[in-house]
Amino acid sequence: MSCSKPSMSLRRRTRAPQPAPGPDDVSCEQCGSGDSPAELLLCDKCDRGYHLFCLNPILSSVPKGSWFCPSCTSNSTTKKPKSFPLVQTKIIDFFRIQRSSEALQISNQDARKKRKRGSSLVVSKKRRKLLPFTPSEDPERRLQQMASLATALTATNTKFSNELTYIPGMAPRSANCPALERGGMQILLKEDTETLNLCKSMMERGECPPLMVVFDPLEGFTVEADRFIRDLTIITEYVGDVDFLKNRENDEGDSIMTLLSASDPSQTLVICPDKRSNIARFINGINNHTPEGKKKQNLKCVRFDVNGECRVLLIANRDITKGERLYYDYNGDEHEYPTEHFV
Repeated sequence: MSCSKPSMSLRRRTRAPQPAPGPDDVSCEQCGSGDSPAELLLCDKCDRGYHLFCLNPILSSVPKGSWFCPSCTSNSTTKKPKSFPLVQTKIIDFFRIQRSSEALQISNQDARKKRKRGSSLVVSKKRRKLLPFTPSEDPERRLQQMASLATALTATNTKFSNELTYIPGMAPRSANCPALERGGMQILLKEDTETLNLCKSMMERGECPPLMVVFDPLEGFTVEADRFIRDLTIITEYVGDVDFLKNRENDEGDSIMTLLSASDPSQTLVICPDKRSNIARFINGINNHTPEGKKKQNLKCVRFDVNGECRVLLIANRDITKGERLYYDYNGDEHEYPTEHFV
């Protein structure tokens, strides 16, 4: 099975209310233009206007409730957040990493699985297999990578999670049924499922993906490759709280991901990473309205049936060099998410 051309429609969703148009003489304090009134925010204190895409960092959706311009606030959003302490015990506790004896046992199990697969003499038709990420060899560097993620999660008041979570009052686990997918959902083959599980077990023992979360004044938190990453490498799984889309139609979050696109719209599920998430939340989207934006895309987002449960994976769609920022198309096969003002 080739994973390079996902057949399913994948997208993030946003359903924020449109701002009320201001007076005709209101213009943006940054660009001086009164164009695009639907994207012109008025400060609730001074009534001055700012385009969503002229703010620093830009806003991809209209905030709920009151909004205050940079002049009327401390503008703390553009300041680099306080770094998470680079202390091994704190990082181990933050990510709930298994202690050395447990990690060694799992590592030995993984090694036995690798040897068993490698000894097979069966010749089969060649197909493109998913690859596990390769952690940085230097333990100190891995601590720095995890500290960068912990900094971003702490700054956004988000708890670390590497699994889909099912919260009472939201969608139950039983609702996550691939059979409900409109048009059917591709199944993650056994060998690729083992690769995904290997990535999960590596993360549990502190062998994280070779990624660094950095803070950019324009893009906010964003993710860079901290070593060379091969095409078809599993970068991470998109995780968070699972809910019905009907409960999130007016959610202001800009990181809600489709999990299940059901034939019955009332059964459609989304992943909400605002309270619990992993590094996937900080991987930014491309501007898919320009050729230059599309050239930056180096990840693809694919939904799979994994052992009877819908899952979303972010996978490298080409070789990625060290220092390159990671981007993927929020919309997939559709054009529902507004990306024209992305940097």
